[in-house]
Amino acid sequence: MKRHPHALANPKVNQRGVATLEFALVALPFFLLLLGVIEFGRLMYLWNTVQEVTRSAARQAVVTDFTNTTAITQLKQSAIFRSNAGTLPAASEVSDVTVNITYLQSDGLTAVAPMPTDPGDNISACLDITRASSCIKYVQVQVCTGSPCNGVPFQPMVGLFAYLDALTIPVSTVRMPAESLGFTP
Repeated sequence: MKRHPHALANPKVNQRGVATLEFALVALPFFLLLLGVIEFGRLMYLWNTVQEVTRSAARQAVVTDFTNTTAITQLKQSAIFRSNAGTLPAASEVSDVTVNITYLQSDGLTAVAPMPTDPGDNISACLDITRASSCIKYVQVQVCTGSPCNGVPFQPMVGLFAYLDALTIPVSTVRMPAESLGFTP
């Protein structure tokens, strides 16, 4: 068995490029795993935050004047942690447009129609049996897209996980009893 004459004199010659090859073999799965963990964490963040957005919007909506469109717009923006129109931080899937507020009758399922003219008129409608369909008893807030409400589609940040765009964050719904609805005596 004959060895190359330089093999014993300089053993690093045969090892040239091995570290680069080892790094390439280890780095690809490592970064794929790292990006996958980050994307999964963002999915969980979005899922949890959508729940908090609906709770926050519902808490505010039960005491906000439903006839004041500026107040309702600010309520939706505040629910997604913004002071102006836009999207939820780190989750472009959710915006103030995806926050839907519905005012419901006493059965908790039927939308109020016709709407009372103001919070004081709502009190009158609730006390008048002939105007029961105009009485707001519950406020329902949903984070969804389209009509009827559909879940919010998840949009992966990394192109490697494009198959995750088939995931949908379920419709988040919070229904609370109406309180003052902005009534001031």
